[in-house]
Amino acid sequence: MVSTCLLLLSLRYTPIRHTSTLAKVIKNRLNLELDSIRQAGTWKSERIISTSQSSHIKIENSENDLLNFCANNYLGLANNSEIIHAAKKALDDYGAGLSSVRFICGTQTIHKQLEQRIAKFHQREDAILYISCFDANAGIFETLLKEQDCIISDELNHASIIDGIRLCKAKRLRYKHKDMSDLELKLKESYNENHDNIIRLIATDGVFSMDGTIAPLSDIKYLADKYNGLIFVDECHATGFFGRTGRGTEEYFNMIGTIDIINSTLGKALGGAAGGYTTGSKVLIDLLRQRSRPYLFSNTLPPPVVASAIKAIDLIENNPNLPERVHENAKYFRNEMQKLGFKILGDNHPICPVMLGDARLASQFADEMLKRGIYVIGFSYPVVPKDRARIRVQVSAAHSKDDLQRCINAFAEVGRQFKVIK
Repeated sequence: MVSTCLLLLSLRYTPIRHTSTLAKVIKNRLNLELDSIRQAGTWKSERIISTSQSSHIKIENSENDLLNFCANNYLGLANNSEIIHAAKKALDDYGAGLSSVRFICGTQTIHKQLEQRIAKFHQREDAILYISCFDANAGIFETLLKEQDCIISDELNHASIIDGIRLCKAKRLRYKHKDMSDLELKLKESYNENHDNIIRLIATDGVFSMDGTIAPLSDIKYLADKYNGLIFVDECHATGFFGRTGRGTEEYFNMIGTIDIINSTLGKALGGAAGGYTTGSKVLIDLLRQRSRPYLFSNTLPPPVVASAIKAIDLIENNPNLPERVHENAKYFRNEMQKLGFKILGDNHPICPVMLGDARLASQFADEMLKRGIYVIGFSYPVVPKDRARIRVQVSAAHSKDDLQRCINAFAEVGRQFKVIK
């Protein structure tokens, strides 16, 4: 009997003969795909920074001081001494983390304080924290929209919005980038005056991260009102520094409080650590706390990150000159680069894409800039469309005029070397 059981067990755990063959197929397929990325010149190497995030950094295996022009650190707060102190204090007071999701034992006093500060900052009723804005975007559409609803999305929306929309069962329509005529056509297509219980949600980035273009929110609002629609805006590249006091695209268009749902991040201008959020009506936030899967099944934000964000909001509210400094620097960089003959995309935003077109050229261009002490990265497919490769320069409040000029001079040298400019 014992020998029979042992035989059965051995048969049960005998490896499938074709496992090694299958592993070989997978390995070959992956290697082919990796080789195609290398051959296309779109391989993305990761340079390793050996200092804190700042406008001046160093990377491993180099003692040279580099000027950093590719961080989302728009206000220069990532290594701010007051924010670091707040994070250290929270580490002592609240610990490194909670090992829990929010509804079990993952909510501390400071989590509720930050949510209240975010809601007040945006002049909304409530807010909910996520581990990232990618998670916030993954959690909103599936929770809010049903099969009878419709979502209408700008074609250049961030990948996280696109992925979030894929999770919901609503009808999906897409309109041409910033094209209000096409948006109206899509709204007409989805409109049915006999069904009051249908949600038509227009989804857009406030500022589009690859191009630095700004959504025409006032026009979108007009169409939303005309066709009884709601508006969702991702403000990741606007919160904290865009608009007169840093309250984002809404403030830029003088329409604070008029957008139905705002998602944004703590991981860019607000200290640069991590975290995201949704802010809007209390009933919406209550529903997200009950049903949003990324919120319910992800650990809560670490206390030092929460404290960092609270202090970042304090600094922004008490230093209105910070957003102004960003815009002055962006305006100077854009004007000087255009004088040299570079094509710069965007709408007067600190995201300044220097268009090159060819993916290999963008990568080589970035390498030559690094030799001149300027840290920038070439962006190519699939991050941007094919044949739309670029160097995305991001200007910060922490950059001095000398920093900007040094970067411009390096672009001039490399641009002439590669015959991008005369």
